[in-house]
Amino acid sequence: MKETTNRRKFLKGSALAATATAAGTIAAPSIVKAAPVTMKMQAAWGGGIFLENAQSYVKRVNDMAGDALQIELLPVDSVVKTSQMQDAVHRGVLDAAHYVPAYWYSKSPVASLFGTGPCFGWSSQEVLGWIHYGGGQELFDELMGKLGLNLVSFFNSPMPAQPLGWFKEEIKDAEQMKGLKYRTVGLAADVLLEMGMSVVQLPGGEIQPAMKSGLIDAAEFNNPTSDRDFGMQDVSKHYHLASFHQSQEFFECTFNKEKYDALPAELQAILKYASEAENSNFYWNNTRRYADDLVTLRDEQEVNVYRTPDSVMAAQLAAWDKVVERMSGEDEFFAKVIDSQKVYAESVMNYLNLNQPDYKLAYAHYFG
Repeated sequence: MKETTNRRKFLKGSALAATATAAGTIAAPSIVKAAPVTMKMQAAWGGGIFLENAQSYVKRVNDMAGDALQIELLPVDSVVKTSQMQDAVHRGVLDAAHYVPAYWYSKSPVASLFGTGPCFGWSSQEVLGWIHYGGGQELFDELMGKLGLNLVSFFNSPMPAQPLGWFKEEIKDAEQMKGLKYRTVGLAADVLLEMGMSVVQLPGGEIQPAMKSGLIDAAEFNNPTSDRDFGMQDVSKHYHLASFHQSQEFFECTFNKEKYDALPAELQAILKYASEAENSNFYWNNTRRYADDLVTLRDEQEVNVYRTPDSVMAAQLAAWDKVVERMSGEDEFFAKVIDSQKVYAESVMNYLNLNQPDYKLAYAHYFG
């Protein structure tokens, strides 16, 4: 009798549990995933290593965000011209853009201070340090407010100093540069005008044809790999490395602020930290590529490679002084940014200059 009672209790309990389970299954709310966010980002690059760099940033974001966010990268001129990219992101025609601040220099000369400004003895690495830890990002955001731009930007990819560029003859003295029609961008244009050059601002893809046709006498773009891709070795055999006209630059990844603000905090963080991660990848990848292509230019394509004379670079610094003084007098905010940069550079470079050994001494010891 006892065994029968226990069996009935077990069966009754099992039936109740099954009923509860079924009811729970029916009553449980279905989990609906949020629709994935998609962004269209246009790059200022139609090909070459800089488009690869943009693709690398986008891949980092897409890999980390998974189904929640995907960026579609569009090459140069896909939706708007390079000169219109910032306005397109501001208006929401594009969600994002990958370019450099010097490309919207016409909006404000201050833009050039975020990547193509004067050299206070620092490199691109330290300018990015100023942006992250010296108040630079806050000043940039203040600039966006002053210009009424609906943008959020992150900076990445510290570029080595840009070459002085390609000339019809070896440049041994700054006097040789006077009167030459030369391509550059940003505040560098003002600096080289101060040195007596005639400056033309052209997008990268137009540089080689302009020099070939005689529209310009000399030019720079950015690095040996891009220069070789453009075919600069076919229009000049005199290539000068080292310069203060653009000795520190990096990319700007800019986003429509309304679209960015609408993202969950974790996706905003991915956009930001993918940018920081790309700093290392860019430097490791690009410096190796630049080094290899420089050797190819010199050894296989018979380009004469020179280091720009110190006298020319000293003349550039003197020209920078005049440009900075003039623009600081004309624009109070320009002066504010310059002062902030000087405070950071003086402190950080004091430490680095005292601490860093002479790497050229060690290089000469092993390689001559």
